[in-house]
Amino acid sequence: MPVPEIPMSLNTSPCPCDSGRPYSSCCGRWHAGALHLQAPDAQALMRSRYSAFVLDLTDYLRDTWHPGTRPDSIEPNPAGLKWLGLSIKGHARQDDTHATVEFVARSRWQGKGERLHETSRFVLEEGRWFYVDGTLHDK
Repeated sequence: MPVPEIPMSLNTSPCPCDSGRPYSSCCGRWHAGALHLQAPDAQALMRSRYSAFVLDLTDYLRDTWHPGTRPDSIEPNPAGLKWLGLSIKGHARQDDTHATVEFVARSRWQGKGERLHETSRFVLEEGRWFYVDGTLHDK
């Protein structure tokens, strides 16, 4: 599988995950290049997956979703969906291979604001972190 490259237009843009760092030195490292798919911990993977949703990187989302829970297909963003921001509420490592990240992702679609509040579960297998599933919190 060829490793994707970061589009030049994104290299110095702020990272969509709201870290305050440039995309190329934040989530872009995990999306493409030498460190492709190598997020070092669950929180970095969570941030990179949010950025992948913003940038519509469905291959990255598929490749970072655990094969045991991954859906058959991942649909691209609907036309007009605007991601507005990510807030990490907490993260914890249960043991050497399991972690959780609680986050809120905000978006707007068809003129309506949305708020996704989830605690995601992650697992480390063969040196790579994977998203497993998540528990939604009430709005």
